[in-house]
Amino acid sequence: MIDAGPTGLAVPDPEALLDALDEQQRAAAEALTGSVCVLAGAGTGKTRTITHRIAYGVASGVYPPKRVMALTFTTRAAAELRARLASLGAPGIAARTFHSAALAQLNHFWPQLMGSPAPSLLDSKARLVARAAEGLRMRLGTAALKDAAAEIEYRKTAAMGYERYAAVALDRPMPEGLDVDAMVTLQERYETIKDEQRMLDFEDVLLATTGMIESEPEVANEVREQYRFFTVDEYQDVSPAQQHLLEAWLGDHTDVCVVGDASQTIYSFAGAQNEYLLRFGERPGASVVRLEHNYRSVDGVVKAANALMTGRRGALTLTAVRRAADPREPALAVRDYADDADEAAGVAQAVAAQIAGGTPPADIAVLVRINAQAAVLEQAFAAAGVPVTTGRATRYFEQPIVRKAVELLRAAVLARLEEPLVKSVSDALRQLGHTHHAPQGPGEQRTRWELLDALGTLAEQAPAGTTLPAFVAELAERAAAQHEPPVGAVSVLTLHAAKGLEWPVVFMVGVSEGLLPISYATTQAEVEEERRLLYVGVTRAKDRLRLSWARSAAPRPGERRPSRFLAELGPSVQVRPPVGTSTARARVAARG
Repeated sequence: MIDAGPTGLAVPDPEALLDALDEQQRAAAEALTGSVCVLAGAGTGKTRTITHRIAYGVASGVYPPKRVMALTFTTRAAAELRARLASLGAPGIAARTFHSAALAQLNHFWPQLMGSPAPSLLDSKARLVARAAEGLRMRLGTAALKDAAAEIEYRKTAAMGYERYAAVALDRPMPEGLDVDAMVTLQERYETIKDEQRMLDFEDVLLATTGMIESEPEVANEVREQYRFFTVDEYQDVSPAQQHLLEAWLGDHTDVCVVGDASQTIYSFAGAQNEYLLRFGERPGASVVRLEHNYRSVDGVVKAANALMTGRRGALTLTAVRRAADPREPALAVRDYADDADEAAGVAQAVAAQIAGGTPPADIAVLVRINAQAAVLEQAFAAAGVPVTTGRATRYFEQPIVRKAVELLRAAVLARLEEPLVKSVSDALRQLGHTHHAPQGPGEQRTRWELLDALGTLAEQAPAGTTLPAFVAELAERAAAQHEPPVGAVSVLTLHAAKGLEWPVVFMVGVSEGLLPISYATTQAEVEEERRLLYVGVTRAKDRLRLSWARSAAPRPGERRPSRFLAELGPSVQVRPPVGTSTARARVAARG
């Protein structure tokens, strides 16, 4: 039941919000105040829990909507949180990334404190790093300059001073041509030039905002008066700079809910520290809730994921809610191939077979460890006539045909056409040649059809009563947040880029020593991060997961070895012969 609240807006029945949750999710949603840690395993309904918890807090009167801040790590995730909260009767909640929230506060308070506008933001460090190196007579190549910029980001994200960084950097690889002392000198010169030009870089936004709150009582009082109830998503990825800012926002208040999974920490190289999540339960009065009912993956995939993380600190034990539709079809299988080209051809033909069997291309992903692996795959997919989309492709809303479609929809808004949303969108798409049935075969015509059809699908999935102006506004928000609709093509992505996504069918290639774990993962901590990266890849799969590796890089002597992690996946691994290639051979890698 929905009642009218004091503002006249519809307010959901609080109990109805809780009825949509399982017992673990409900326990998290009912813990509205104090320090709350939600340990949410892969596929356990983390976003559902977060949004229902906030909506329940608003509907029950505990949370004034304007005093709630939901924090996450990407603009896309923030946009999804806002959309879900609005659909649950809690519009207007501030759902932002750490940086966007900090930047808004910085731009608000800087003029008050300094009497001038906030400094401009630096769009890229490379130019200033190059200028600093030139002034110091350091000859650095393009790669070294990029690595130096990454070291600057690492130091500032980790909130280290130069002395502390110099000690830590002794165990870090330095950019080519630089030792630790030279790297520190280069950073100092970079900061001087940046300050002279009155500019801030990405990390400065967090550091400067934290500094203002800590040093200016009036700023601290205003910020803490505005935001009282915090939720932090993906807390395992929080860096020291972000943690310090969160503590500054909170002050003496304790109303913060953190949500994360230590097994999905894959950004330690960028400064993320899952210790904040692992030790959160030690806070006085903190409550800890575990979400371990996996709704995404079938039992075979979940068992493999559990086997991979057994005994690891902070690991959750997932229980699969779903069962395979066809128990004769193995959820997980491993294949090996003669070389990289053979593997690419075999995977492309296996994907083509899936599509021929009725699986939509958008329901399939091929995951790689590094971008360099994608080139040979793209060639193989082109030869097999399989459409693909990659992380390097033009973004959806930047595609010319999509831009034309959005322009037509904007024109329809200006013309004040009062028609049902789906009809308005269909009319615009037809003007651009869209038909009810897809063209046969791959090619540019099919690509255009898929791009336009994705817009039509968004319109069909819009909540009842959505107007054309509201739909066009949502498209603009999606474009800004890079929240792109699924397009009818197979996704080829790195494991890092795949985090937060899911597909019915997932292929993971290159599961061999030197690629996974990557060759430069030499310490135990680095190898464990590679393990977690594989775990993320495994848990992207809903129904079928296919792992493969190649015994050499090219048709020449030089054997690779299978990844050490494959031996740990246990009896859930089933191995079958490769599909459709003449030289590929399968080797049994099942255990148990």
